[in-house]
Amino acid sequence: MASLARLIDPIHRLRRRLFRRPEPPKGILIISAGGLGDTVLFSLVAERFSSLAGPRELVTVLLRHDGVKTAFCLPDKLEVLTVNFGRFDKDITYRWKMLETLFKANYRLALSTDFLRHPFLDETMIAACDALEAIAMKARPWPKYDVQLTANRRLFTRIFDSGETRRDKVVRWNDFANWIAGKELLPPEVRLTKPFAGKTEEKASREVIIQPFSAIRAKQVAPACYETLINALPSNTVVRITGLNSDLDAYPEIRRLTELDSVVFDPSTFFEIAPRLQTADLVISVDTALMHLAVALGAPTLCLASAAYVGEIVPYDPCICPNNVTFLYENLPCAGCLGDCIYPLIDGRYACVEELTPQRVVEQAQAML
Repeated sequence: MASLARLIDPIHRLRRRLFRRPEPPKGILIISAGGLGDTVLFSLVAERFSSLAGPRELVTVLLRHDGVKTAFCLPDKLEVLTVNFGRFDKDITYRWKMLETLFKANYRLALSTDFLRHPFLDETMIAACDALEAIAMKARPWPKYDVQLTANRRLFTRIFDSGETRRDKVVRWNDFANWIAGKELLPPEVRLTKPFAGKTEEKASREVIIQPFSAIRAKQVAPACYETLINALPSNTVVRITGLNSDLDAYPEIRRLTELDSVVFDPSTFFEIAPRLQTADLVISVDTALMHLAVALGAPTLCLASAAYVGEIVPYDPCICPNNVTFLYENLPCAGCLGDCIYPLIDGRYACVEELTPQRVVEQAQAML
């Protein structure tokens, strides 16, 4: 059922036609509507898009509200505009307010960096900008919205064909930026060069940080795997399990692990834990934002991945992959399904995740330590 809030879109479109903005357009809006991990990865190429700005032009990055917690990875000179996409789709007052904000900003260039776009969310925001120029990649196929996505191509003055559906995100962004700017820069390695001012206490022992939680439950490794790993680590190892307090409420098996003598639970924000990631002896994480952040900060990182996003997210393309990360996954014939799993879940997990046995995880972790 279509959202009632979308009924105001034609009214705002009429307003844009009738109202002339008095000042000449200026500034760039870059929409990056991915999640927390996407924001970390996008920060690697953000400079390449912001370089399109002219002298003294302001560059604003529009982020989803649930992707802003890693916005500290972006270059400091970029402004950040946060939009709650859920409210934008359902709340008519909020939708009008954001449409007005974007229109009154009077951007010279509106740029969408997302391959996966929604015709009534981020593309509606592009339309609201009514910018002198609007650029995007050809949108990823989406059967539910393909007709509208095709119709919305008229919103853009230039559209880039970024290639196959499954491609490394950073490589795709780099190709897009090169195409716009007429450059041939190589894709950047997954490494943040931005300094972080935070401090952490000096370590008295070996420290392993574990992030066992994912927004997609089927990507989570069995808790028993972590228990075996913790018991196999050297006796002088402190294990720090990180996540939200609500994660512990949802997964009592993980809460039980935090009661072990060598284990502490750390609910720090991404910004707060960043300095600790830089000094950790090993970070073990499922395919989630903390994993990307740990790799980008140079931490020895073991990613326990599903095969669902092979070719798009993990493992990284060899041309951008640093030597501080190891991706452990079972490359089944169905790899790259993007979450559309053809097998029944096993205790709520993808079949490929179930293949990550405790023995494999322990052997890889001990080798990295």
